[in-house]
Amino acid sequence: MSAAVIRFDTGGTGHCLYTELVDLKTLGTLDICRASNIKFNQQAQEWEVWNPEGKLLYSNASRSVCLAWEQQYFNR
Repeated sequence: MSAAVIRFDTGGTGHCLYTELVDLKTLGTLDICRASNIKFNQQAQEWEVWNPEGKLLYSNASRSVCLAWEQQYFNR
């Protein structure tokens, strides 16, 4: 698992992938929404990373590779 990355916008709101490495509640009220969904495609026999709008972002036979890709993608 990579390090936690928190970006703050000009209004002071932080944005990040949820992590328990940092107690995010100490920063204020949490508003959590799903950044992506990782699910298994039976037909392709691969794990897929989908964004909330239904766009396929990435796929791989390994779920752990998809999780690592998701971390890297959203923390750039």
